Amino acid sequence: MDWGAFASRVEGLKSRGTDLQKRIRGLRRRLTLLLAVIGPGLITSNVDNDAGGISVYTQAGAQYGYALLWSLIPMTIALYVTEEMCARMGVVTGKGLSDLIREEFGFRPTFFVMITGFFVDLANVVAEFAGVAAAMEIFHVSKYIAVPVAAIIVWILVLRGTYRQVEVIFLFACVLYLSYLFSAFLAKPDWLLAAEHTVIPNLRLDSGYLIMLTGLVGTTIAPWQFFYLQAGFVEKKVGPRQYPQARADVLFGSVSCMVIVFFIIVCTAATLWTSGHRDITDAAQAAQALIPLAGKGAGILFAFGLLNASLFAASILPLSTAHVICEGLGFEAGIDRKFGEARIFYSLYTVLIVVGAGIVLLPRAPLWKILIFSQVGNGIWLPVVVIFILLLVNRRDLMGEYVNTTTFNIVAWVTAIAMIALTLVLTYTALFQHSAAPGT
Repeated sequence: MDWGAFASRVEGLKSRGTDLQKRIRGLRRRLTLLLAVIGPGLITSNVDNDAGGISVYTQAGAQYGYALLWSLIPMTIALYVTEEMCARMGVVTGKGLSDLIREEFGFRPTFFVMITGFFVDLANVVAEFAGVAAAMEIFHVSKYIAVPVAAIIVWILVLRGTYRQVEVIFLFACVLYLSYLFSAFLAKPDWLLAAEHTVIPNLRLDSGYLIMLTGLVGTTIAPWQFFYLQAGFVEKKVGPRQYPQARADVLFGSVSCMVIVFFIIVCTAATLWTSGHRDITDAAQAAQALIPLAGKGAGILFAFGLLNASLFAASILPLSTAHVICEGLGFEAGIDRKFGEARIFYSLYTVLIVVGAGIVLLPRAPLWKILIFSQVGNGIWLPVVVIFILLLVNRRDLMGEYVNTTTFNIVAWVTAIAMIALTLVLTYTALFQHSAAPGT
C-alpha cells in the first residue's frame, strides 16, 4: 500500500469536510440574517390581497376565466420595482417616506400627501370591516357582533404588543392565505389551461376586459403600501449591510402575493366561470356560490381567507396612515413606543379603527359610495406618491451609491407611467359607473 498517497487522500477528504462545514456555517449565517430581516416586504405585499382586492380577483376569474392570468407576471415585476425602491430608501436613510418628503420637498406637498392619505385610507378601512362583516355572515354571525369584536382585537394587538410580537402575528396571517391554495385544488381546475394563459398573453380590446385589467393593477399596487413598507424597515432598524436581505424580503413578498392571486383566479375560473355564475360582485358571494359547485370545504376556506385578509388589512391600513401623518408632522411613531411616547400615533390609529368599524355598523351606510371614493382616491394619490419616490431615490446626496441604475430607472419610470395611466382609467371608470348607476 502507498501510505503517502493514502495520507494525501485522507488530508484531501478532511479539507473538503472543513470547506463543507464553512459553507454550511456561512449558509446558516445568511439564513439567520434573512429571517431577522424578513417581515415588512412579505407583510406589505400580502396585505394588498385585502377584501377589495379579493373581490376584484374573484370577478376576474368569474367573468373571464383564466384569460387574465398572464397579467400577473408584469404585475409582479411592477410590485417588486416600486416596493424595492422604498425598501432601499428606508434601509439607507433610516427614515420613513413621509419624513423624507417633508425634509426634501417642504411642508405643503407633505400636507397634501397626509390629508389625501387619511381620507383614502379611512375609506379603505371601512371596506376591510365590511369584508369582516360579509365573511362572518357566511358563518351566521351578525355584523353587530363580528365588527366590534374585530375592531377590539386589532386595536389591542397594536396598542399592547411590541413590534416583534405584532410582526409574528402578521406573518402568521400571511400563512393563512394558503386557504386559497386549498380552495383552488378542491375546485379541480384545468391546470394545463391555467399554465398556458399564465405564460401566453391574451390581450383583448373590449372595454369590459380592459376595465377588469385596470382594476387588477389598481388593486394590486396601492399608495399606502410604500409608507408602511419603508416604515417597517426603519422600525426594525435594518441598515445598509442588511440591504440584500431586505431586497430578498420584498421579492419574496411580491411573488407570494401574486401566487395567492393566481389561486384565487384559478379557483373562481374553475367553478363560477365554468358553470356560468358570472354575475358575482364580491368575494362573499363567491364563497357562497362555491359551496354547491366545489363542495362545502372550498366555500368555507374561501370565506375564511376573506376574513383573514380583512382582519389583516384592518390592522395594517390604520398603522400606515398613522405613520404617514406622524412622520410628516415630526411626531413620534412606531409600535415599539409606549402610548405616552407616541400619543398622536396611537390616537390616530384608534380613530381610524373606531370610525371605520362604526360606519359599517350604520344601518344605511353608503358602503358602495365609500368603496368608489377609495378607488378614486387611490387613483389620485398613487401617481403623486410614485413620482415622489422616483425623485427621492435618484438623489445622490440622499442615497449615495444606492441610487437607481439606468436600467432600473427605465423599468421604474415605465412602470410608473403605466400605473399612472391605468389608475387614471380606473378613476374615470369608477366615476362613470357611479354616475351611471341607478338611483345615483
